[in-house]
Parts: sequence; C-alpha cells; structure tokens
Amino acid sequence: MITPKRPNTLMWYSVAICSFFVLIFLLTGCQYGADATAAISTPVSPVTVETSRATDAPAAVSSISASASEIIARKQVPILCYHQLRDWKSSDSKMARDYIVPEETFKLQLKMLADSGYKTITADQLYNYLNHGASLPEKPVMLTYDDTDLDQFTLAKPEMDKYGFKGTFFIMTVSIGRPRYMSKEQIRQLADEGHDIGSHTWNHENVKKYTDKDWAIQIEKPIKVLEGITGMKVKYFAYPFGLWNPQAIPHLKEYGLTAAFQLSVARDEQDPLHTIRRIIVPGSWSAQTLNNAMKRSFK
Repeated sequence: MITPKRPNTLMWYSVAICSFFVLIFLLTGCQYGADATAAISTPVSPVTVETSRATDAPAAVSSISASASEIIARKQVPILCYHQLRDWKSSDSKMARDYIVPEETFKLQLKMLADSGYKTITADQLYNYLNHGASLPEKPVMLTYDDTDLDQFTLAKPEMDKYGFKGTFFIMTVSIGRPRYMSKEQIRQLADEGHDIGSHTWNHENVKKYTDKDWAIQIEKPIKVLEGITGMKVKYFAYPFGLWNPQAIPHLKEYGLTAAFQLSVARDEQDPLHTIRRIIVPGSWSAQTLNNAMKRSFK
C-alpha cells in the first residue's frame, strides 16, 4: 500500500496567499471593467470633449492621433481674433482701426453669434476635434484675444458671460500688470472661470527672426510665467503678427505646445495643428459682415 505524502505546509501557505490576491483582483477588476465598458460605449458629447482644467486628464475621446491629411480634411471651425476693444480715437490711423473694434460693435457681434446659434468651444475641444475626431456643437466658434489688453477683461469677459461663452486669451507676458493691460489676478480669474490662457511670446517679436537664444526668452520663460499664474499647463500658442515658418514648429513642440494659431494663410501640410487659421475681426465690420465672413472663410 502506498501512503500519500503529506503536503508541505509552506506550499499550502503560498497557495492560500495566491488565492487571496486572485480573489481581490477579480473583485476590483470587475468594477474597473464595468467602468471601462461604460466609457467606451458612451457617445462623446460636446461637453465631454473638454479636458479637465484642474488635472489635465485626457478627455473621453480616441487616443489615436489623426494624420496631417485627416486633420486638413476636417471642416474648419471659425476662429475669430480680437485685439483692442474700445471706441476709435481721432488719432487712430486707418490701419490701427483694423485692430480696434468699437465697444458697441463688439457687443452686437457677440449678440449675433448667440442669436445665430453659435456655441463657443475651448482650445482643448478644438484640439480633440482636429486630432481625435471628437464631436463639437452644431455651430462651433472660437473667440480668441491677443496681446493682454485690459478691455478684453473689462468688456469682452462680461459680454461673453451674458451668453455663456468662453474665450482663449493669448498673453504677451511683458505687458502683464502695466497700465491698460491685464494683471496677474485678472488672468488667473479668467483661467479659474474656464477660459483658456495661451502664450503670445514675451514681447511680440516675429518668430521668423528668432535666433537660438530667443526661444528660451520668447517661448520657454513666458510659458513658465503663465503656468505660475494660473496653476495650469500652457498648451497653446499664437504667433505674433500671425507669422510663422516651418523651422519654428519643432521648437514649439519642444516646449510642450500642442497647437499654435496663425492668421489666414494656408496651413502647413505636415503640421496643420501648429498652423491653425484665424481671421482678424476689423473694427469696420458689422455683425452681419462678420457672419458672412465666417461662412466664406471657413467652408
């Protein structure tokens, strides 16, 4: 008769420990799996495409980046570029008035956008649409403001608040806190209220003229300043004068800028995310002229 060997005590102890952890894994794993399945099966709405501002957590969109040709093929979103918002002075030249939108004109333009059913989107929403195919409202529009002018806070913000609009403010850091420009506290308030804060260089020098030493001064340092003010990552950039060249794009990427905005020339076929088109809104345009231009320029 063959007597069975008694199992080793250590072996039984190891089996028990393994079984315990397997059970814990299955219990927690099922919960994770249910959440993951729900996230995958839930359609993306215009609200869910915005990245969390507090944590920079990825939105519920595809993780696969689009090719340059796919990005260019997507329908362009109207992106408006504003500078000064004030009534004209007799000393303002004709050229200057192209960059100065009178107060009442600006109010009527925003009212037209709201009455026409336009919904403002954030830079994150635009990026997720272009790069990941996320959905957008039926009539999206993006409001952008360059140069840190104080009237963007004292006039544009209250008008946007009326309609639940959000804007993207490209800050020229040399001007922060100076007379007629926004303060750190005002910039922080904009960010806290859900507006985007992007970089517009230190002092508005033409990117096409940068030498090696200029990149840290004009790009790296302003990003750090803005992130220190808002506590949020700076991911978006506007070229001064709307001028860019292909040589600038690798530098922008190096400093973590995931998209950049020019003005109205053709986008770069290899890097459309860093040459996104905008149109300057001249002070002479009525609300209807703006509406027509948006339809014509962003077909």
